[in-house]
Amino acid sequence: MQGQKDFHDKMSLCFRLSERVPKHNFYRRLRDLLDWEFLRPQTRPVYSHTGQPSLDPVVFFKLVLVGRLENIVSDRRLIEQCALRLDILYFLGYEVDEDLPWHSTISRTPPLPRGRL
Repeated sequence: MQGQKDFHDKMSLCFRLSERVPKHNFYRRLRDLLDWEFLRPQTRPVYSHTGQPSLDPVVFFKLVLVGRLENIVSDRRLIEQCALRLDILYFLGYEVDEDLPWHSTISRTPPLPRGRL
């Protein structure tokens, strides 16, 4: 007898992203191995003290790294790919129900002046 799997789009009440990403996963290991906190004081001088809060520089650099590692050149495609991958969401520090930055935010974030990092 042929079975049939029906999909029921239900809301999950108990979901922990860290439990869904295997311990040996590349992005989990990279997240655990590297301390990204050095980026905030290094980039602070290039940000204004007024206006709306910017994209976290740690998230920006992680997104750029994911784009390079996954060979994704389009910012729009990068955000789409990141939204689909639990391991990348975990690496970036985003929850499953949390919106990622708008794709144009990445392209509008200016690079650091030479010699800053």
